[in-house]
Amino acid sequence: MGNGVWKDTWLMTRRSIMTTLRNPFSFIPNLMISAFFLLVYDSGLSGISQLPAFEGANYLAFILPVSIVSAAIGGAGGAGQSIVKDIENGYFSRLLLTPASRLAIVLGPIIAGMLQLLIQTLIIVCIGYLLGLEVATGGLGILFVLLIAIGWGLAFAGYSAGVALRTKNAQAAQAGTFIFFPLIFLSTTFVPYELIEAQWLKIAATINPTTYIFESMRTVLIDGWIFWDLMQGVIAIGIACAITITFAALSAKRAVSRG
Repeated sequence: MGNGVWKDTWLMTRRSIMTTLRNPFSFIPNLMISAFFLLVYDSGLSGISQLPAFEGANYLAFILPVSIVSAAIGGAGGAGQSIVKDIENGYFSRLLLTPASRLAIVLGPIIAGMLQLLIQTLIIVCIGYLLGLEVATGGLGILFVLLIAIGWGLAFAGYSAGVALRTKNAQAAQAGTFIFFPLIFLSTTFVPYELIEAQWLKIAATINPTTYIFESMRTVLIDGWIFWDLMQGVIAIGIACAITITFAALSAKRAVSRG
């Protein structure tokens, strides 16, 4: 991308961030829900960590990725909501009349949604530490978790933006994001893969990219630097981002052509 595109992307990202900060209730409820999940799961299910399959692992470290991924699904949806608002109030159409990069117009809200998730993840991790979180790989492990989180958030933000550009409807964009919540529960959400009894759920967990995000985070939090286990999450994010960002770009091209 040329310097002009980078500048336009920065301006669009900054605008989206400022819009979000002016309306904190657009992200506070999602943060509270994710923190609530962490508290409830740790308090109500930590006893199952005594099962042999857990090998004495800290259940808080096991369940923390679930809270982070749920934040990704809810928080990254803000990218779509931001675009829909711009379409509804006519700002998007006015942007198309300016020399601003079409790519930057779409990337701005997506990057802002990713950064929003980064802050949410940091807060969730801090809550985890207050609850007694133990991390096998220390600060570098937390950094890896943050990178995985923002990568996953980028993938969801791309999808949210694409749906918003296709439908131009706030309700449809929101519904399109929340259909991904079942992915959380069709995975190794509460117990390791070995403890899942239903065969259909094992199959669902195997083909579910969320499983590899969970396992990547859990590996660095509980087991240490096991290269292939970590890379599975990175690969899942790479594939997801390629698909959703392409979807957003094609949706933007379609919106511009209909302009």
